[in-house]
Amino acid sequence: MARAERPRRPAVAAACGLVLVLLLSFAPALAGAAPATSPLQDVLRPNGPQAQHIASLWHLMLVVCTLVFVAVMAAVVIALLRRPRGRLDAPPDLSSLSVPEPGPHRSVIAATGVSLVLLLLLIVASIVTDRALANLSTKDALRLKVTADQWWWQVTYDGPPSEVFDTANEIHVPVGRPVLVRLQADDVIHSLWVPSLAGKKDLIPGRDATLEFRADKPGVYRGQCAEFCGAEHAWMAFEVVADPPDRFAAWLDHQRQPAPAPTDPLPQKGRTLFVSTTCAMCHAVRGTTAAARHAPDLTHLASRRTLAAGTLPNTPADLKRWIRDPHQFKPGVNMPATNMPDADLDAIVAWLGTLS
Repeated sequence: MARAERPRRPAVAAACGLVLVLLLSFAPALAGAAPATSPLQDVLRPNGPQAQHIASLWHLMLVVCTLVFVAVMAAVVIALLRRPRGRLDAPPDLSSLSVPEPGPHRSVIAATGVSLVLLLLLIVASIVTDRALANLSTKDALRLKVTADQWWWQVTYDGPPSEVFDTANEIHVPVGRPVLVRLQADDVIHSLWVPSLAGKKDLIPGRDATLEFRADKPGVYRGQCAEFCGAEHAWMAFEVVADPPDRFAAWLDHQRQPAPAPTDPLPQKGRTLFVSTTCAMCHAVRGTTAAARHAPDLTHLASRRTLAAGTLPNTPADLKRWIRDPHQFKPGVNMPATNMPDADLDAIVAWLGTLS
């Protein structure tokens, strides 16, 4: 009786799947580095020593896991192509299942040993990376505190009492200088993550944590809360702006100044409305009687790139829409909608636009 034909479709499918997975695995690494000014959130484009250590570990794991995958797929293809060919009329005791296969048995033992060695290699690499992350020098570090709330970030720059100030959802740091961040959470567990600069760090209520990083290139780096913290978790972003030292010093000096007094009638009306309505019950603006600490400090709001923790661009039109009905863009946010007359709302937006 004729031998059964050797089926080749499983082998072809396995080979095609191998090629596809390899292309998808290496595509991010082959994409090249983006400029540091890009606010993309990409762990494979490090711009600081902490992120570089993590990226190196990731590339090592990718190479090892890819080699293991290639070996497994190659073994599957070889097994499909070279499996023993039984005869349909052969008695049970002469079937392919009864044929001893010492070669495959030794191959399985060898593959198990290699897998153990590679696993130990990855464990050692993880330990080495962890030690490298802890060895960043914090001498002459910029010290600041980040407090996570649902769903925004309060940033406090340390210093003498007269020089301490708050900002929100935007962290400015000098290029080439270490940054030591003290992390706190006011409500639930959050996680701060700036992939291009450092790894993730949890913020747990009642427990302080610290994060060290350094930006080696000027640019804007996007960060994100990486721990589900409620309905608007996805809209809890922030930006790290790395400036040259002289530009950062100028920014720091400007941020310590109180809000300028408006000179035009419309902004003057806006300031009066702001401090006399419910706005002042939550927000602070240094230089005015508004001194609440339940929501972002707005002293230099106009200098920020975004509104509501990265939800909207900081434009007068979007600011007006945000004040009128923030729940339209961020359902569940603590800020209530307002039923102010349109003229009053325009006046407040005009005054906030002077807070650069």
